[in-house]
Amino acid sequence: MSTTAGQGLPSGTQDFFVCDFLGVAPKHDLASMEHPIFSLSTRPDRRILSYTHNSAEITVTPSVKGRATIFDADILIFCISQLMAAINAGRATSRTLTLTAHDLLQATRRETSGDSYRRLRDAFERLAGTRITTNITTGPKDDPQEITTGFGLIESWEIVRRTRAGRMVSVSVTLSEWLYRAVLSKSVLTLNRAYFSLRKPLERRLYELSRKHCGRQREWRVSVETLLKKSGSSSPRRVFRAMLRDIIKADTLPDYLLTEEPGDVIAVSPRRDVTEVVSRAASLSPETLDVARQRRPGEDVYALEAAWRATWAGGRRPPPRFPEKAFLKWISTVD
Repeated sequence: MSTTAGQGLPSGTQDFFVCDFLGVAPKHDLASMEHPIFSLSTRPDRRILSYTHNSAEITVTPSVKGRATIFDADILIFCISQLMAAINAGRATSRTLTLTAHDLLQATRRETSGDSYRRLRDAFERLAGTRITTNITTGPKDDPQEITTGFGLIESWEIVRRTRAGRMVSVSVTLSEWLYRAVLSKSVLTLNRAYFSLRKPLERRLYELSRKHCGRQREWRVSVETLLKKSGSSSPRRVFRAMLRDIIKADTLPDYLLTEEPGDVIAVSPRRDVTEVVSRAASLSPETLDVARQRRPGEDVYALEAAWRATWAGGRRPPPRFPEKAFLKWISTVD
């Protein structure tokens, strides 16, 4: 069930109040970064999206307002970031958050004009109206059975306070249980703050996919056909390829460099300023990273790897002689 402003939030929920918004690192949930849940269109997108990849199945049904866009997702990123900061600090959380609209606009690098508040309300309505049906589960996977579930991207929202001129001041948002479980299990990744400065929807989507699939690895190679599917773009392949080439030429993606290769393949690699902080003197195998995922479920293994490398990068300590064993031992000793 989704509600609109004025209809009230679910009873029995205790609000989580957002504070220090500028000191919180932006984070996004893994499922939204992996799969094309959000529309890349700048016009109301009322098409039903059906997506299948490997074992994942997703159907996204928009409301009359249109499907939630990749820019609407900024609201979820803001909420996820605040909740993760609280979890890491040992504070209690709730899936209902009360936040200041001005803080949200500032944190996501938007203007704070009167029109911006109107667009923010439209975004809340699209998020509440967009319905997801999927077999993708979030949170700890203790039960091996496949579960198909349906939900809105947010369960409800409500304007708590307005100015005399009618501009919203604070708003309460209740996240879906599906998304809240992802946060509690730390199934999230940190984003570069420059993400919010990307104005082309496809640029944002390419950054999300690069962050999810390349991370801190040396390279991620993907076919244009697969990238088109995973991006969620509705453009024909030739148009999509031309858009990719424009983005590659502009070279605006933070953290990652995209290169077109023969065979209709795109290679994604971390930029030097990203890899400098994690020495490449020792390379971890995919098998070791899989073990790390099993030992630290829901966590970003590449972020763990970066933290581990930082303990000896820059010459403070010599690189370990047996990096695979050293890394696995390290992750079992740190929080």
